[in-house]
Amino acid sequence: MTDTLNPGIPLDLARLRAVRVNQPAVQRRVAGLNASRSVKKAHQAAWLVRAVQCLDLTTLSGDDTPGRVRRLCAKARAPLRADLLAALGLDGLKVGAVCVYHEMVATAVEALQGSGIPVAVVSTGFPAGLAPLETRLREIELSVAAGAREVDIVISRRHALLHDWAALYDELKVYRAACGPAHMKAILATGELQTLESVARASWVAMMAGADFIKTSTGKESVNATLDVSLVMVRAIRDYAEASGHVVGYKPAGGISTARLATQYLALMKEELGHRWLQPELFRFGASSLLTDIERQLEHHVSGAYSAAHRHAMP
Repeated sequence: MTDTLNPGIPLDLARLRAVRVNQPAVQRRVAGLNASRSVKKAHQAAWLVRAVQCLDLTTLSGDDTPGRVRRLCAKARAPLRADLLAALGLDGLKVGAVCVYHEMVATAVEALQGSGIPVAVVSTGFPAGLAPLETRLREIELSVAAGAREVDIVISRRHALLHDWAALYDELKVYRAACGPAHMKAILATGELQTLESVARASWVAMMAGADFIKTSTGKESVNATLDVSLVMVRAIRDYAEASGHVVGYKPAGGISTARLATQYLALMKEELGHRWLQPELFRFGASSLLTDIERQLEHHVSGAYSAAHRHAMP
């Protein structure tokens, strides 16, 4: 990520009230993206390599162990097999970050030492965000002290559902303070916000309060990342940058498991925000199984044949 944190701006309720989303127009834009964007051969390989670089390789399971996290970190250091890297003419490829629960932060930091790969942690009572505020703040502080450089916080959805934007802003401001030097990635749980206008307004509030990234989902909701929601969120990022001069990143998470879908998200970022947002400093995929399909597609590019998924080391 960039070293510069988003300082935020004062809450502007008039701007929030003015936010409108034309849902049919959003659907037409996304349909056009799906229908007309297709990359092949070397161009496809280049897009998929970029997707690897923008991965937050994630394990958020109740049965996580130090051994599993160390294996994940080894995969983060070397996400593709050496023969594929050689065939593609690449060296030093690595993912954007490794994302774990607080309990596994120290293990991940140790396993990634010297790699330059940051550890991201889910926090604030993930995934529901319903723990007492003091507990949520202490969780952030402990994770940062353990070495987490990115903190994925979850908002209290009730504030957005009740349109209590001041309460949401105040909550996020104290999270931002607790993060200190770490980057704050605000998870909006968009599948639970009911309308695209609520998604847009929650995005604005998170950025006003100092979020360095806005993120769609915990991956635990029944509806996670979608292109419709992503279009609304990235346009909020664009408008916020124009209004404030501050640049914020974007992270779709949950349900992104195929190389084809990953390239659609990359195309959306390029067309809506520009090449600057195709870097891991400003764009991440929250995913675990996506890397397996990308590796299979790249092997097909190199060899002309698809391999079975079980031949590829699971993240």
